Amino acid sequence: MTQFFERASTLAPGVAVSLVLALAATFLSEHYAAPVMLFALLLGLGFNFLVDIGKTRPGIEFSARALLRIGIALLGLRIGASQIAALGWQPVLMVVLLVAALIVGSIVLARAMGFNPLFGFLSGGATAICGASAAMAIAASLPAHERKDQAMLFTVIVVSVLSTVAMIAYPLVADLAGLTDRQAGIFLGATIHDVAQVVGAGYAISPEAGDTAVIVKLVRVAMLLPVIMVAGQITRHDATAGSERPPLLPWFVVAFAILVIVNSLLALPSAVTAGAGELSRWCLVISLAAIGMKTRPGDLVKVGIKPVVLMLVQTVLLAGITMAVIKLGWL
Repeated sequence: MTQFFERASTLAPGVAVSLVLALAATFLSEHYAAPVMLFALLLGLGFNFLVDIGKTRPGIEFSARALLRIGIALLGLRIGASQIAALGWQPVLMVVLLVAALIVGSIVLARAMGFNPLFGFLSGGATAICGASAAMAIAASLPAHERKDQAMLFTVIVVSVLSTVAMIAYPLVADLAGLTDRQAGIFLGATIHDVAQVVGAGYAISPEAGDTAVIVKLVRVAMLLPVIMVAGQITRHDATAGSERPPLLPWFVVAFAILVIVNSLLALPSAVTAGAGELSRWCLVISLAAIGMKTRPGDLVKVGIKPVVLMLVQTVLLAGITMAVIKLGWL
């Protein structure tokens, strides 16, 4: 027990700082209608000097790693088999194929542009699945390297900005294309990156469009499990012969899968799933603020315009293919 309190007192200053930044990010998000993840990241970058202070560093490191994994695991309670079954098999098949194709295409495109293929895997997964949350989950499962946090933070920034633009523009695109409310919901749910922006765009059209968009989006979120399992296998494969190989599946991936199964088999009270979702959100926001504090802003500036072009191409391809599938009457 004494050891526990000593550990808690060591972590407390850094965790408290990360929590304060998360609270500030939430306040700004609620008042200025922008992604909370983006605000958390920017605030963290602004206070990056705190990671160099001995008292706050352990708690910041803890928030950036442990709370991130807890938040990812809790995402499992947002997904249930009944939600996917209610949508029908055609949209589900479309989402599965789109996610797989976009990630593979992103790896090829990243290599062609001179990037590490793992950046294509990371950015493609973030674009195809659920934006900032997916970027954090995939990055946590990929092999460690010196620019890993930088790549993840850059992906979070770009995908958050693109998701906000899509929330505003895509309902107009759906209207100009003459989509029905159900078709518009499928389009929005399959193309907008972050869940919050999907909700905002979908219900701005109609309740039917909003409900459909959220269900399609949750199918995309469900694809996070196989994708991070693949990322974990890449990490195991890349482990050097003399080093200890990571587990077959990281503990947070196992927890994520178990919670998906529990939510599919049991009729959990809405208060439980809502509470878990809120706790997950707070863990992710706190961890992203901590990751921001671990990053030097100058490192992000050095990245240049090419990664932005890559992620813009990913976003346009996702929207273009989805619209083509809908207009061809395949859904």
